[in-house]
Amino acid sequence: MSWLSRVRNSISFLPKRQVTDTLWHKCKNCDAMVFTKEWEDNLQVCPRCDHHDRIRAHTRFDQLFDDARFDLIPTPDVREDPLKFRDTKRYADRIKAARTATEEKDALLNARGTIEGRTAVVGVQDFAFMGGSMGVAVGSAFVAGVQAAIAAHAPYIIFTAAGGA
Repeated sequence: MSWLSRVRNSISFLPKRQVTDTLWHKCKNCDAMVFTKEWEDNLQVCPRCDHHDRIRAHTRFDQLFDDARFDLIPTPDVREDPLKFRDTKRYADRIKAARTATEEKDALLNARGTIEGRTAVVGVQDFAFMGGSMGVAVGSAFVAGVQAAIAAHAPYIIFTAAGGA
């Protein structure tokens, strides 16, 4: 029996579409096909070439906080485009498209939880949201995260994802 047959037989039945979409992950660096489970267990790092893939905010929180338990800290409501910025598209249109694509309010999310039993507040900038664009909302979310950390007498840890951050 080949290793492929053993793997195929050990996986409970999944519809064909679900198998092809979720069973394998293709490394963006070396093009190796890696089992998604192996890639996830390795914290989204390719086991062949050590390429680190982007990690979305909720995944980062799951990996970091004890038992993947955390409370999101609400992002303050801010004026979205006070400068009425426009290049090839209006900034307001870019924000709407990013919200639709990521299902997030903005590029920075904060959460409170415990790491090895100690309370911490963590901010994660999500590159999937307009490249982690740092507008008014990101600044307000950063301040909200720091204030939450001060109130909890806990450290504030931030994972940035934009080149200027």
